[in-house]
Amino acid sequence: MVLTQTPVGTYGWKAPSFMLTGVDGTVHCLQDLKGKQGTVVAFICNHCPYVEAIIDRMVRAARDMRAFEVSMIAICSNDSVFYPEDSYENMQYFARRNGFDFPYLHDSSQEIAKAYGAVCTPDFFGFDAKLKLEYRGRLDEGHTDVPPQGQSCELLEAMRLIAGEGKGPVIQYASLGCSIKWCV
Repeated sequence: MVLTQTPVGTYGWKAPSFMLTGVDGTVHCLQDLKGKQGTVVAFICNHCPYVEAIIDRMVRAARDMRAFEVSMIAICSNDSVFYPEDSYENMQYFARRNGFDFPYLHDSSQEIAKAYGAVCTPDFFGFDAKLKLEYRGRLDEGHTDVPPQGQSCELLEAMRLIAGEGKGPVIQYASLGCSIKWCV
């Protein structure tokens, strides 16, 4: 497991489109999943300790964002041949076990992760209503621990700002996690 940190975002670039199969067996495209006021595309996987540590908070943030018409989309791009815990079947189990009520998509070719420049799990991209990047950062200060008491969910607050004003926060902190497991 190689740890990595996300780079600073190049704000204003347009989200690359995609058509990927979800854990529900349906092929989904970005245009059909985007939120009216914004969209989060989160690159995650089933076995990363950083993802496992935040998954409950991520699911809660996805629910809370719906109140201001922002949608969450999760994508797993890890090589499932060498990392079978990230197989499509295990993605289905992971989504059920964690109560996902947002799409969890399989990027088996890894083309979408490359198009987005995703580097780790978790890696969060927050887009405005026109699918322009306004946030590239972490969920919260917790990483593998519960964040300090009284700390807000940075992703949630960023997306609230984007939904309301169209611009992300000036200060954004990089996400930290396990590297995406690229196919060899």
